[in-house]
Amino acid sequence: MKAIYKTLLAAVAVTPLLTGCIEEAIDSSVITSGDLQGNAGATTALVWGMPARLNLVTLDPDIHCDMGYTGVLHVRDVMTGDMPVEYAGGFDWFGWASAVTNTGSDWAMQQITWNYYYEQINTTNNVMRAIDPETDNELLRYNLATGLTYRAFLYLDLARMYEVLPNELFPDCKSDAGQDIKGLTVPIVTDKTTEDDSRNNPRATHKEMYEFILGDLVEAEELFSGNTTARPSKTIPDLAVLYGLKARLYLWDASYQAEINEDDAAAATQYAEAAKYARQAITTSGATPLTQADWQSTTQGFNDSSMSSWMFAGEYTAEDAVVQAGGIRTFSSFCCNEQNFGYAAPSQGAFTMIDAQMYSRMSDRDWRKLSYFAPENSALRGREPFLNKDFAEENFYAYVSLKFRPGSGEMDNYNVGAVVAYPLMRVEEMYFIEAEATAHTNPSAGNELLTSFMKTYRYATYSNTLAAAEAVVEEIIFQKRVELWGEGQTFFDIKRLNYSVERFYNGTNWDTSRNTFNTNGRPAWMNFAISNQEARNNAALTAFNTPSCDGLYTPNK
Repeated sequence: MKAIYKTLLAAVAVTPLLTGCIEEAIDSSVITSGDLQGNAGATTALVWGMPARLNLVTLDPDIHCDMGYTGVLHVRDVMTGDMPVEYAGGFDWFGWASAVTNTGSDWAMQQITWNYYYEQINTTNNVMRAIDPETDNELLRYNLATGLTYRAFLYLDLARMYEVLPNELFPDCKSDAGQDIKGLTVPIVTDKTTEDDSRNNPRATHKEMYEFILGDLVEAEELFSGNTTARPSKTIPDLAVLYGLKARLYLWDASYQAEINEDDAAAATQYAEAAKYARQAITTSGATPLTQADWQSTTQGFNDSSMSSWMFAGEYTAEDAVVQAGGIRTFSSFCCNEQNFGYAAPSQGAFTMIDAQMYSRMSDRDWRKLSYFAPENSALRGREPFLNKDFAEENFYAYVSLKFRPGSGEMDNYNVGAVVAYPLMRVEEMYFIEAEATAHTNPSAGNELLTSFMKTYRYATYSNTLAAAEAVVEEIIFQKRVELWGEGQTFFDIKRLNYSVERFYNGTNWDTSRNTFNTNGRPAWMNFAISNQEARNNAALTAFNTPSCDGLYTPNK
């Protein structure tokens, strides 16, 4: 069945996405867009096959960071100050992102991200084209709700990555052509967008994008209401995931209202909505935070979507081309250090680590700290839940991550070890969103929510004496960073809240020759540039691209 889904995804006839994107091959002998109209079986295959696209190469099989959604996820993580990666003689394919060397619009790396998201969006648009929203067919309505939610998920990622916000290098948010690009996101492409439209499709403003995403989520919520269709797996978004996306959306907009529009009243309203929907996501999902045993499992730790807290996930199968090709272009290749295949294997040495300063700030009572190889002088050294203690002690050094385990704990056979799930949304995130959103207007209540979560689910002795809103929010974000390390979410909080990145300090474990940057506020590199290939074919983008910051940061030594 999985193969059928993949065939449908590759073969369906579509309207061109954006003019610069790769054209899809059409095999009319399989299925056409006309065949999808009102066809519950065909649209179901299309919807249920969308997760398969998470793991597809979009541009160049020779560029090993071109590996679908997890590639973009990893880019976001190494752009923060939380995840140093050992350079290891060039085996770190994502080193360009942490070293700020290939982030401008001329580079293929930007085309990879652009192609990936818009090809995914194209698939969701095919669902919209095929289904009449007024249909009374329950399965078709479910498929439409799922497609709308998935599209909202994709656009919310894009909006937060590409939105132009003030930073130390470009405080006035001007393009190279002198145009004001503050708050601009990406062009909106829907099922109604024609090729002519796409050739003159401007970047949506923050407000336009917010309203568009919210519109998709509101429509999807109505379609989900009372629908009894069972979701086939956690790789398909459901109503709880929709509420989680609303929480993310309102949080994003609240920060914009506070910083850019300087409208505290509007921000307070949006923070209240973020808290409300985070709570609804918790309640509706029925998910519960991971236990210590689940978190530290050597066979299922952060590789199994059946875990209690996972609301939404991506998954590899043994059939996936990237797995069959040796597992080197997979999530496990770059994030699972306890294995003998992939780029994080000792033979390649591109180990992922937690930032030393971040590690030091964590309490030794916090069992999440055991997810990283402790320094020699630490009381935690030797207490880590190793998959293979001898392997770790022989190959690892301080701060190397043990959080993500290879599939079934298999260290050698990539056909098993690379077959993992990875989280797209966990219920723990919702607890932190609720706490942060509350803390902005009521610091005491926000701190109570944080303390309750930490003492109940992480370590019973947690406490703090913080009172000011700014300090409480920062502590919430820190604990959220710890919780979601390696899951691609920290990037959004740093950018949204205008936090600095600090990589150069006494005892740093960042490579001082390449990426020890300390910023004053959000880094300029967190404003993604649109690929020049797209800009050349869309006249509305010509003068409105994000300026490159390549070469403008110098590592501290």
